[in-house]
Amino acid sequence: MTGAESQVVDTDRGKVRGVTEGEAISFRGIPYAASPVGELRFAPPQPHPGWLGVREAATAGPAVPQAASRLEQVMGQRVPDWNEDGSLTVNVFTPRRAREDRAPRPVLVWWHGGGFTSGSGGWDWYDGGRLAALGDIVVVTANYRVGPLGYLYLPEIGAANSGPQDQAAVLRWVRDNIASFGGDPRTVTVGGQSAGAYSALSLALDPQTTGLVTRVLLESGPFGLPPQDPQNAAENAEAYLRLLGVQSGTDTAKTLRALPVEQLLSAYGRLAGQLARPGNAAPPMYPVLGGPGVPRTWQRALADGALEGKALLIGTTRDEATAFFAFDPRVQNLTATGALDILAGQIGEQDAHEVYRRHAARLPQATPAQIFTAVQTDELFRDGALQIADHHAAGGNATYAYQFDYQPAEDAHALGATHCGELPFLFNTFDAYPDSPMLGRPTDAQRALGHTFATAVTEFVTTGSVNDWLPYATATAARIRHFA
Repeated sequence: MTGAESQVVDTDRGKVRGVTEGEAISFRGIPYAASPVGELRFAPPQPHPGWLGVREAATAGPAVPQAASRLEQVMGQRVPDWNEDGSLTVNVFTPRRAREDRAPRPVLVWWHGGGFTSGSGGWDWYDGGRLAALGDIVVVTANYRVGPLGYLYLPEIGAANSGPQDQAAVLRWVRDNIASFGGDPRTVTVGGQSAGAYSALSLALDPQTTGLVTRVLLESGPFGLPPQDPQNAAENAEAYLRLLGVQSGTDTAKTLRALPVEQLLSAYGRLAGQLARPGNAAPPMYPVLGGPGVPRTWQRALADGALEGKALLIGTTRDEATAFFAFDPRVQNLTATGALDILAGQIGEQDAHEVYRRHAARLPQATPAQIFTAVQTDELFRDGALQIADHHAAGGNATYAYQFDYQPAEDAHALGATHCGELPFLFNTFDAYPDSPMLGRPTDAQRALGHTFATAVTEFVTTGSVNDWLPYATATAARIRHFA
């Protein structure tokens, strides 16, 4: 990179050379595991063999194989950049002064969202350089396998929650290597947004990884989505094999590992179409209960005290579910009867009528589609976040809760403060979202809001508390910090 100052750091697999960009040094595309190709496709992550000499770490590695995000209409399109080979990488962003004074900095390990189906820690949306410099922290982003490569449930061939196993491998990589980048492996906040928040909580609760986590940052996690039941996951896997034309009696593992990855993605897209139902935001494959990384539900884990002693920052956007339904004509054309029918199938007829009535009373001018979408925001995102916050605060643990209320001035699709809307504010990556409906045209006021929000997050990562922000108290809405 022109004008960039080189920096070389030792890792347990070899030396890497990063580049100085502004007030941060970036190390991109560092392998944390071997490429998941050939015999390693669907297998747990394996150690990378390492390299000789100095590996250039100026550019991110490829995304893991995936189809386009279903939220492209909300966030903006991305040019495909995936490759199965070389996809399991981390990106480390450290303040320049950390290389000068050698004092260990708190670490934020950040997981991208994407519905367990898309995303990459190497995308410019999640460039952690500005956040690292702002808060004087070390930021780590990473790729993990998604879609069928990450969540196909065929335990008989070793395929079970490969994505969560990748994430656990990243935490172990951080433990073993982050000190070389100026980070403190004893002070690690695990955080993320959407599927990334779901993953972060799982890592904090899993007995295999909880000891690697100090604090927890959860943004817009779909905590109303229970882990996939193993029987349902097995049925979806069988349907997937049929779409691929994999005959019973064949060597399933050998066949799947020999297929072109494009064929795996195409069949997954067809499976998603077969399983799609109006108002259902769940992907065909996602973390399976009882599989690696998800030994129990988060409700059971909280009751068992698994999160005790870890500071928590948790929040949602005001209008989460508009991202999923604003562009869906099946939802936008709903009548009240149609909305109630869908809700009855999700939560039972009696609860559906009560929940719909309560939201309709709160939104007297709303259409059935808007009422239904508001219900989904609460059922999938807000209620679970508050349940987690309430439980954690009741136990005397440091807990901070927020709601992100920013909505673009021009909002043709009535997205409001939608899912993913806070991301450019956190990372100060506004320019990475050209023509994004959820953002609009960033102004100085929006950039100032981003500075405030990001400062609060980095204070939490550093100390486990936030200046001038009262900790959350159970069932106390006044203690929820609003950002608008």
